[in-house]
Amino acid sequence: MRKIGILSDTHGYWDEKFTEYFSECDEIWHAGDVGSEDVLTRLEAIKPVRAVYGNIDGHIIRSFCPETLRFKIEDIAVLLTHIGGYPGKYEPKIRKEMDASPAQLFVCGHSHILKVMYDKSLRMLCVNPGAAGRYGFHHVRTLVRLVIDEDKIKDLEVIELRG
Repeated sequence: MRKIGILSDTHGYWDEKFTEYFSECDEIWHAGDVGSEDVLTRLEAIKPVRAVYGNIDGHIIRSFCPETLRFKIEDIAVLLTHIGGYPGKYEPKIRKEMDASPAQLFVCGHSHILKVMYDKSLRMLCVNPGAAGRYGFHHVRTLVRLVIDEDKIKDLEVIELRG
């Protein structure tokens, strides 16, 4: 069983609440628009991090974060990217990848809109954790935590960051 902390769109912003909410996790996943190496360094001081780059990330972040990550955790295949969309409105490049090699969990960012949806046609849970940074049109910053237990995704929590 693995507890996962998920965030996106920090845009270089650090909040000490990340430590509070992710310290009990086994891993942290960042779905792009990291914004600075400092954010990744500070997250890595909490727990191991898997991260992808986003459209605002420069060459330094892109040098060690890929555009897309595929991995298996417990018995769940995961696809992590920044610009991905959601059921019925996937980014075409990502949709091709999904069709070629399905995942059970798809995580993306970019929209700054928290969204958790199940795609019945692909039998895949889609998670966009919203935006954890201060830059953008969103009014509430959000994080997501969930548990992966063998072939089950459970105990999904949405955390709203105020202030």
